[in-house]
Amino acid sequence: MALSAASLAQAADFETEIRPLLESKCVACHRESNMLGGLSVETRDSALRGGAGGPSIVLGKPDESSLLTRLRLEAGTPGAMPPAGPRFTNTEISAIRNWILDGAYWPEPLRREQPPPLSSADGLELALVRQIHRRIAAKAQREGGEGFEAYDEPVPGTDVSLRMVPIAQGEFTLGTPSNEEGRSADEGPQRAVRVDAFWMGAHEVSWDAFRPFMLRVAEVYKDPDRVAAAVSSPTPPYVEMSFGMGINGYPAISMTQHAASKYAQWLSAKTGHFYRLPTEAEWEYACRAGSESAYSFGNDPAGLGDFAWFWDNSDAQYRLVGTRKPSAWGLHDMHGNVWEWTLDRHAPYPSGDAPLANPWERAERLYPRVARGGSWMDDPASLRCGARKASDESWKMQDPQLPKSIWYHTDAQWLGFRLVRPRQHPSPEMMHAYWNSAAGKK
Repeated sequence: MALSAASLAQAADFETEIRPLLESKCVACHRESNMLGGLSVETRDSALRGGAGGPSIVLGKPDESSLLTRLRLEAGTPGAMPPAGPRFTNTEISAIRNWILDGAYWPEPLRREQPPPLSSADGLELALVRQIHRRIAAKAQREGGEGFEAYDEPVPGTDVSLRMVPIAQGEFTLGTPSNEEGRSADEGPQRAVRVDAFWMGAHEVSWDAFRPFMLRVAEVYKDPDRVAAAVSSPTPPYVEMSFGMGINGYPAISMTQHAASKYAQWLSAKTGHFYRLPTEAEWEYACRAGSESAYSFGNDPAGLGDFAWFWDNSDAQYRLVGTRKPSAWGLHDMHGNVWEWTLDRHAPYPSGDAPLANPWERAERLYPRVARGGSWMDDPASLRCGARKASDESWKMQDPQLPKSIWYHTDAQWLGFRLVRPRQHPSPEMMHAYWNSAAGKK
């Protein structure tokens, strides 16, 4: 006797067990606009049809369904899914097997990241991003589903590396409770959020790592790597950008969000790993390190001296990165030293009860956008996990250029950034969106 949709929904929990897996690990490569192997898994009908290898789902017969059999193959084996990136766990594979056995109940199309519409001016930039995406996909294929451990990414043209720390997927409460001491009105409403796994820089990007990109204009035509050389470069600064506070081992500062994103694009082209700025949700999730307190180490700001550079101990300047204690998740300077760019525009958090999955408030204008973490010139309240800072035109007041530079915030000598690398890289269209968010718009 055929099972009804209602009974199937009870037998296999599609919404909590299956949909998140397909959306986070499959649909990026298998969708109507990018049918790798001729396969789309955006709808039940398209998944049942399958691709070049035939039906991916055989109802009631999981061991004859290529969606399952390919997940079971070892990384690097021909036909293994996903071909690169995070492997499915035994628990996840078991859930998919039971789902297919129960009839693969699937009530509606999958959701996926939707890039913003592109203008004609984006054409050349998107073509470049597609080249970088192919480079990243090829490296992922060669690495064959690498593990999820900390690693060091050498920065081309330097003798320094970025230490990248794994941050497991999870759920947390974004924002702060109304009774938290020092809370600002823009830190709510609180909202449950799910984030996928990613690596995050163990500390802020230093001048040693950033200057080869910032000062590369004269060398760009000598770079044999034509793809990386095509990434936009900052114009030469008209002042000494460390403002006498130090270069070697100190955080890079005073760049715009656009400049930080272009650095991520350049580094991605050079290394074959996809890097970008963190979303607000990713940043706060990583900063909290599993805690629900005002700071990652608790609610008492008296402990800040061990973990942060701020007004009380900084001697009125930024300090060497990574010299305070790390958080429980191995991240330094999430509190203090310099504020850090995120990808988001400054806006209230969306209200609602259901958890948000990987939220990103895309910017359509230059101002205001969000920095996090507090800095060397701030008091403890600005260093809380949930504290936010909205960007403003006054951050480049000293800039004598008309129009103002798209690369520098000369008056924000307390502003820097760190990078993340999602465990699964996105489509070329989404890479373009992350690296070119409202660049140049007023």
